[in-house]
Parts: sequence; C-alpha cells; structure tokens
Amino acid sequence: MSSDAPTSATAELFVLGNLQSSLADVVRVTDFGDQAVVLPLAIGVALIFALSGWRRGALAWTAAIGGALGLVLFLKLRFVACDQFLPEARPGNPSGHTAAAAAVYGGLVAIVMRSIWDRWALPFTVAIAIFLAVVIGESRLILDTHSMAEVVVGGAIGVGGAASFVVLAGPPLRSVRMLRVVAMGLLIVLMLYGFRLPAEAAIKSVATNIWPFSECI
Repeated sequence: MSSDAPTSATAELFVLGNLQSSLADVVRVTDFGDQAVVLPLAIGVALIFALSGWRRGALAWTAAIGGALGLVLFLKLRFVACDQFLPEARPGNPSGHTAAAAAVYGGLVAIVMRSIWDRWALPFTVAIAIFLAVVIGESRLILDTHSMAEVVVGGAIGVGGAASFVVLAGPPLRSVRMLRVVAMGLLIVLMLYGFRLPAEAAIKSVATNIWPFSECI
C-alpha cells in the first residue's frame, strides 16, 4: 500500500502538469485576440491605407472593422449594466476576442487576397474569418470565459465585419504596398503579443457611469 501512494501522487502531478501546460497553450492562442494587440493593429492598418492614398479602403476599414468592434462594445455595455433584466437564454456578452480576431485578421487576409485573386476574395475572406472565429472561440470556451452562444455571436459579428470590408473597400489601389501592410501587421503583433488590456474592468466602469446604460443599475 505504501508503494502505491507515491505512484498515485506522481501520476496526479503528471496529469496536473499536462493540464497546466495545455491551458498555457490555450492562453497563447487566445492572446492573439486581445484588445492590446488587435486595436493597435486595426488603427495601424487604417493609417497605412490613408497614407497610401487609398481613401476608400481607409473609410471602409474604419466603418466595417470599427463598426464590428463598436457593436461588440455596445452589447457588452448593455450586458454588464442590464444583465439582471435580460432573459437567461439570451446571449448578452459576446466574445470580444472572437469578434476582433475574425474581423481584423480576416480583414487583413481579405485585402491581401484581393490584390492576388479578386474573384474569390469574398468567399475566401468569409472562410478564413470563420476559421479564426472557431480557433479563438474554442480557446474562450476552454478557458470558460464565455458560453457557446456568446462565442457564436462574437464570431458572427467578426465575420460580418471582415466580409463588409471586402464589399465596401473594392480592389486596393496600386499605391497600397501589400508587403508593407503585412510587415507592419506582423511587427505590431510581435511587439504587443502577450500584453493584455483590462477591457472588462473598463467596460464595467463605463456601464455604471454613462447614460443610458447606467439607467439599468
């Protein structure tokens, strides 16, 4: 019996170590959708489009990607302030990580794809954005930060944002250097990956102090 105890303890430590390692890998995946990475990336892309003279692209990016992120923010504010008044079955807190990753990374892939193969840009963008939403959404589910419904809503908003950008932007101008866009995007991700913004805390503060959300408190 005494020899079994150390063996059992060793097995438990081995399983716990594997679990912690797996969760660390999931966190590494979900960090790609953190606002600390995605927001500067979105702003940087808009600036490159504008500075390259592609006004339509800059406006389309701001409207589509900004609109998607803004919608998620609005729904989160509404959820935080009015949660007690919402039906339990209704997903009120969409996954911001899932939406942001699908919209921003999906939009970036879209513009690169459109410069290479314009005909299939929209379906390809939707497919890539859905894939990104599934990957990041799964990480949010494993970390137990969102329900399946909230991940699906966030993913749908993000995919819609990426697809809207393709439709609104049209073909990129020749002045837009795709290599420069990709290099800038990679640089921002490499510099900021691993940082995390306390977005939820900020949202709670705003929801309790700004009308009309404060009316629910």
